[in-house]
Amino acid sequence: MSLETRLGAGLQALGLDLAEPQRDALLRYLGLLGKWNQVYNLTAVRDPGEMLVQHLLDSLAVIVPLRRQTGGAAGRLLDVGSGGGLPGAVIAICCPELRVDCLDAVGKKAAFVQQAAAGLQLPNLRGVHGRVERVTDRYDAVSSRAFASLADFVAGSRQALAEEGVWLAMKGKRPDEEISALPADVAVFHVEQLDVPELAAERCIVWMRPVRPNR
Repeated sequence: MSLETRLGAGLQALGLDLAEPQRDALLRYLGLLGKWNQVYNLTAVRDPGEMLVQHLLDSLAVIVPLRRQTGGAAGRLLDVGSGGGLPGAVIAICCPELRVDCLDAVGKKAAFVQQAAAGLQLPNLRGVHGRVERVTDRYDAVSSRAFASLADFVAGSRQALAEEGVWLAMKGKRPDEEISALPADVAVFHVEQLDVPELAAERCIVWMRPVRPNR
């Protein structure tokens, strides 16, 4: 079965209706990831079929929950520890209303995202080289995928979160120990189970927001 066919089946299973140019961009992004992986060491996964599942479909699983959270409104998203753009680049392709910054401490990974943004003609995608603690811009959503513990993630990115912003952390199985270790001024308002097509492993999103006065 071709990657295109598998992607189509995965999108259908996820309830995602994407236009043909978006589907094409996703496959082109996957091709770029595979091509530049040999130079930039972007991922340990080498097989295109495995990359489709472990990277593309895994990242696509957050799109419907993210749209539900944002209501499709325009906004800014910071993807922390994005590596080669996962899930940030995928979010940028699927959600053109969001301006997505993919942040990574490794310069060549941020450079790859910049190259991908140019090659795929994604004006809403940007690769940023730096550390999250030094980010001064404010974002409506701050995401991470297997980046750090929840406590470290929110501590490092707190200053980057807009006043009414939310954190979304992609995790494997429900991280109860990490949730219990969060500071008292961070609230988990939803742990959303994800069903990733072709992936026989647990996945979830931990949605968080700062506890604000009078909330």
